Amino acid sequence: MTHAHITTWVIALILFFVGISMQKGGKTKPLKMVHMTLRLFYLFILGTGIALLLGLDALPGSYILKVIAGIWVIGMMEMILVRGGKGKSTNIFWIQLIIAFILALYLGLNLPLGFDIF
Repeated sequence: MTHAHITTWVIALILFFVGISMQKGGKTKPLKMVHMTLRLFYLFILGTGIALLLGLDALPGSYILKVIAGIWVIGMMEMILVRGGKGKSTNIFWIQLIIAFILALYLGLNLPLGFDIF
């Protein structure tokens, strides 16, 4: 299940950056399709993450922090696309996205269900 979770968030990141490039290119109709697909992948990320958590015997605080950071990443991705589409500033959301992503990635790779590379 860990591989499914990682695959879904990698695809979501790719879709996010495709959406950003379409937004900058002014391609509104394809952007809507990419954005809706990205929203579907948000649900896949949440579903696979919940499935991983349900497989645990106990829920330590580090997993709760990982869940919060992951939801924070999803929220910032959505805010960047929505506010960027309205022509509003997204600088603070980009900063938050980077911080949340680094935190979620660090926690995800260091927790027992992640890959032990750090």
